[in-house]
Amino acid sequence: MEKLLDAVAAAASLLPPDKLQAIANRIRCVDPDKAVSVLANVLNTPAAAVVVDRLVDAWRACEVSPDELASMLLAASHVLTQAMSRQSIELVWTGPTTPVVSARRTEQALLQVINAADHTLFMTSFVAYDVSTIVRALDTAANRGVTVSILLELSQEHGGSLDFDVMGKMRTLVPEARLYAWRDKAVAFSEGRVHAKVAVADGKICFITSANLTGYAMDRNMEAGVLIAGGHIPVLLDEHLRALAALNVIELI
Repeated sequence: MEKLLDAVAAAASLLPPDKLQAIANRIRCVDPDKAVSVLANVLNTPAAAVVVDRLVDAWRACEVSPDELASMLLAASHVLTQAMSRQSIELVWTGPTTPVVSARRTEQALLQVINAADHTLFMTSFVAYDVSTIVRALDTAANRGVTVSILLELSQEHGGSLDFDVMGKMRTLVPEARLYAWRDKAVAFSEGRVHAKVAVADGKICFITSANLTGYAMDRNMEAGVLIAGGHIPVLLDEHLRALAALNVIELI
């Protein structure tokens, strides 16, 4: 049965809902031995044929009626469609590109999160400098009433690892932002650094990336990340960052 369930999941993932509906309708009227020939004229790509061949092979090894299999396909398609409508995940990439894969750029993704914020925006980065477009977007967000919170690494002078005061610079650039630092660390994290690079708006959309808030990270470095809209990940990330502040793991500076 597990093989059949995997085949149903693959079909629901790779075939559009209308195609899966047509396949389910045909399956209700056939037995496994005749399924391939009956379904042949519903398929118009080699990839779809491979998916359905796998489905039929798995069906032949199980005692599942045509009606049951058709219902399984429709249910899987419906669940996947509902899940996709609630959450989207996009690949984000800065650096050399290829014609094989299309991806959003880091700056575009970060600006999308900042501009989406209606109430709260929380960002983390190791360093931040030379990001004029991001600074303008942060100022605009603060001016429309968004509570902007930013966690950054401290300078060596203030107990961190940076050789310059990124906190002071950010305070000048985005005066309305609430700036946080990871200062009083537990023994297990005594040599730790703020290496997380994330941004989350209202617990609804988040960006998780390798990129710091720097001009090179926005334009020249090879950076990767994911932009997630909807679902539980933005909620969890927002709750986690707020909890770190509420428990004084990170402190307002």
